[in-house]
Amino acid sequence: MKRSADLRNIGIMAHVDAGKTTLTERMLYFTGFTHKLGNVDEGNTVMDSDPQEEKRGITISSAAITTYWQHQDNTWQVNIIDTPGHVDFTAEVERSLRVLDGAIAVFCARSGVQPQSETVWNQANHYNIPRIVFINKMDRQGADFRRVVNEIRERLNANALPVQLPIGAEDDFSGVINLITMQALLWTTPDGKTYETTDIPAAWMAAAQEARSYLLDELSLLDESLLDKYTADADSVAVADIQAALRRATLRMEAVPVLAGAAYKNKGIQPLLDAVALYLPAPADIEVVNATDPAGETAIQLPANENTPLAALAFKILTDDYVGKLTLVRVYAGVLRSGDTLWNSRTGRKVRISRLMRIMSDKYETVDEIGTGDIGAVIGLKEVKTGDTLSHPDYPVLLEQIRFPEPMIGYAIEAKSAKDNDKLGEALARLLDEDPTLNVAVDPATGQTILKGMGELHLEVKLEKLSSQYQVEINKGQPQIAYKEIFTQAVTHHEVYKKQNGGSGNFADITFELSPGNEDGAGLEFINEIKGGAIPKEFIPSISKGFETAMNTGALAGYPVKAMRVRLLDGAVHDKDSHAQDFEHAAIMGFKNIALQAGPRLLEPWMKVDVTLPEEYTGVLTGDLNRRRGVIKHMEMNAQVQNITAMVPLSELFGYITVLRTLSSGRASASMTFDGYQAVPGNLTAQVLTK
Repeated sequence: MKRSADLRNIGIMAHVDAGKTTLTERMLYFTGFTHKLGNVDEGNTVMDSDPQEEKRGITISSAAITTYWQHQDNTWQVNIIDTPGHVDFTAEVERSLRVLDGAIAVFCARSGVQPQSETVWNQANHYNIPRIVFINKMDRQGADFRRVVNEIRERLNANALPVQLPIGAEDDFSGVINLITMQALLWTTPDGKTYETTDIPAAWMAAAQEARSYLLDELSLLDESLLDKYTADADSVAVADIQAALRRATLRMEAVPVLAGAAYKNKGIQPLLDAVALYLPAPADIEVVNATDPAGETAIQLPANENTPLAALAFKILTDDYVGKLTLVRVYAGVLRSGDTLWNSRTGRKVRISRLMRIMSDKYETVDEIGTGDIGAVIGLKEVKTGDTLSHPDYPVLLEQIRFPEPMIGYAIEAKSAKDNDKLGEALARLLDEDPTLNVAVDPATGQTILKGMGELHLEVKLEKLSSQYQVEINKGQPQIAYKEIFTQAVTHHEVYKKQNGGSGNFADITFELSPGNEDGAGLEFINEIKGGAIPKEFIPSISKGFETAMNTGALAGYPVKAMRVRLLDGAVHDKDSHAQDFEHAAIMGFKNIALQAGPRLLEPWMKVDVTLPEEYTGVLTGDLNRRRGVIKHMEMNAQVQNITAMVPLSELFGYITVLRTLSSGRASASMTFDGYQAVPGNLTAQVLTK
């Protein structure tokens, strides 16, 4: 079994078109996993094996693969996950980061820090993922290493420490200077597959010495051991001491090593792989795993080693034509073996492990066990979903859940042929298993099936998958926005639920105040102010559940309530006729009877839209944003292009990318991220409610 100290679970993350997949393909080539370079433009990459990924030239689903790298007389196992850059597939990034130990953040040397770069960086911060940075495309026109490093420091608030200095830029980019060893790495062959280590060219020596001094000055402030050696004799600090100090600072997330290269030209890949081994964490660096008891109430710390009872997290579900349903898991403690019986945290039931596989992108290799810190696949687990904890039946635990955003838009869908209705239901069930950001609901007013997702591209990809993979042709309706409601006034209400059927009856009596929820919060804030036992404690959770249920359909047009507060003030019970379900009914009825008096308002999702465009199109594109009810927040020139940040209602953005390309003759690009909910203007509320 591979020692966890020699294992690296890493993710490749970035803004769309920063070169993540190309970089991953080069890493696989130079580690010997592949013997031919794949290219996104040619649709023959290992990681983008899905037909839609090949067709669109983007990563849609996070791919995982295991490879090996030789460095410092050691062999390092590297589990690589290449994640999407498009905001519609942010859930893929989220679930990948949850199970990773480290990440490579890729930035384009020309475009620098982009909006989605900030999104994935913040996601990595949430999960405390140490990172190294690779500034890619140093051979591109407009490449500027120093500017991108400054953007990382200023916009991402990261302590970016260059450990390399690029030699030249654009067409003159020929290599890098290793600031730790003070040597030059020059790619001299046309294909860039090999490099030579030489002395630093004289013209670059002064810049290299200045950059190295900055690196050591900053690093010595973060590491006391290095500080002692550096202040004693700066010139005699050993390479190993610098690398060890940089690793410690990286693991503590106090520093981010920065490297440079041009992945498409095969430049900078081998040093990047060395940096993965040197600076990113191993599972062995995690001494304990934080968990809770099955009820989620008592914190538990599990020793992260193979002698601990098993604790693993299912982070992705896949369906393969040949092996069936695959559950991707990360083992946090213990060893997962074929034949094991485990406890599922969500269902409370036992599941049996039949076959285990090593992940090789779209291929799989059978293994007998998966050790602590490793990632693998389990075949045939029917009742396991994304986010489920699998643990030893005698030592059940619950690992931290994966956060997923709510779907923003939906389509009413139906099978073109009535005979495909059953097939559609089965296909949707599989899609929901694979993608937790999808939601399927039936509109109670029309009986239509509504498929909701993160954006137009997200839903387009899923509908195409229904057709190509499941052979179900679909009719779809107009896009539907995920509106919400909120209350603006506090009202008090007395509700009595009473029913008599000759024998035992039903009775519940509650008095409550319904009021607006916390402005930044979500869901129900339930406050129990019952005194003197007017309502027994065992009935209180049912009242709370009733209000939570009622919130799902709101007061105006069936949209869910974003947040509300309920204070339970008083009530009464009947000695024989009161049951928990009666109080749940009373809460639902009370909500329906009083909700319209609480001043409900309609909320709509707003998006942060970042547009990059040539300056000559500024007027026409800002005018278009204004027509879409957009609010321009920021404009600046950056690397000879105009960057515009605006807030725009999602309902005004359907088809925006197509219009943007038309207005700019294909020279502008945009990305959109969810910003929050805002009230719908009064003059538009009626239009929404009558749709």
